[in-house]
Amino acid sequence: MAVKFLDLHKQYLSIKTEIDNAIFSVIQKSAFVGGEEVEAFEKEFSSFIGEGVEALGVGNGTDALEIAIRALELPKDSVVLVPANTFVASAEAVINNGLKVKFVDCGEDYSLDIVDLKDKITSDVRALVVVHLYGIPANMEEILALAREYDLRVIEDCAQAHGARFNGQRVGSFGDVATFSFYPGKNLGAYGDGGMLVSKDSSLLEHCREIAHHGGLEKYQHNIVGRNSRLDAMQAAILRVKLRYLEVWNARRKEVAQMYFEGLSNRDFILPKVANNRECVWHLFVVRCVNRAAVIELLNQARIQIGLHYPIALPNTPAFCKKPYVIQSQCKNASAWQDKILSLPMGEHLENDEVKDIIEVLRC
Repeated sequence: MAVKFLDLHKQYLSIKTEIDNAIFSVIQKSAFVGGEEVEAFEKEFSSFIGEGVEALGVGNGTDALEIAIRALELPKDSVVLVPANTFVASAEAVINNGLKVKFVDCGEDYSLDIVDLKDKITSDVRALVVVHLYGIPANMEEILALAREYDLRVIEDCAQAHGARFNGQRVGSFGDVATFSFYPGKNLGAYGDGGMLVSKDSSLLEHCREIAHHGGLEKYQHNIVGRNSRLDAMQAAILRVKLRYLEVWNARRKEVAQMYFEGLSNRDFILPKVANNRECVWHLFVVRCVNRAAVIELLNQARIQIGLHYPIALPNTPAFCKKPYVIQSQCKNASAWQDKILSLPMGEHLENDEVKDIIEVLRC
């Protein structure tokens, strides 16, 4: 393809020596599960998120969500509010804990619509999952105010927002517990699966650790029936290297986003709307267009890769439509926009000339 949606090989080449040394070091030590690399990365990542935050590495982002929700020990038959426009894991984690989902519509920033969120809160709602979608921080001030008013637990899903800030504060440091994914395509991605739980509540994070480590904090100690979810040392070593570059890579994403805003502002596209108090890291740059098929055809002809995030709103998928574990409710924006949203190439791999080429095609 002339312009790649994502180019992980180019990223690797830019830090090849450091990555190769990190991998070799793990192999040389032959400590592949747990150990100093994982512990060091947990400390470095928690410091990156903010003061007072502790971190726990796990197998992947979905595991992190499932463990976080289980650790909250919500009452049986509790309902958890989840955005209608997000990756399926945000809702799967609720169902896999034996709880019920109620979907909340998205607003112009693609996060939880505050009006619809308040309307969806009923007596059986006990928690909500806040997804900082596309690298755009959700409106945490109003969300936390509602959570306090209705005594709701807050789980932050930060899988697409490594380093994003709301009012100067990193996402992942607002809720009761937060989760991150290190899937390879993320702003901070491993060379395989990986995930992280973070929280300012030490006892809650210890409970998460207990769940993730076969129900105990020491080997052969099983206080509860847990599971096996661990971040391996190889991925931790790779992520330690990449964490040192994350701010630079995010800065480049912001430059690309600014080029899109300037180049497409007068065209027939609805661009992301972001309040001034939010610092986005642009995991994805998503626009809405009336005739998406025609736009995709233009981009395909120009050999420009695109993505769809997400082509079907979760309430409309077979897994969640008219199911007993879903409290049915309308999500008008998510349903109307699913046929219009389009993800443009985004990442530090893009050269200015490539971004200009994309804009030129879209301006036709």
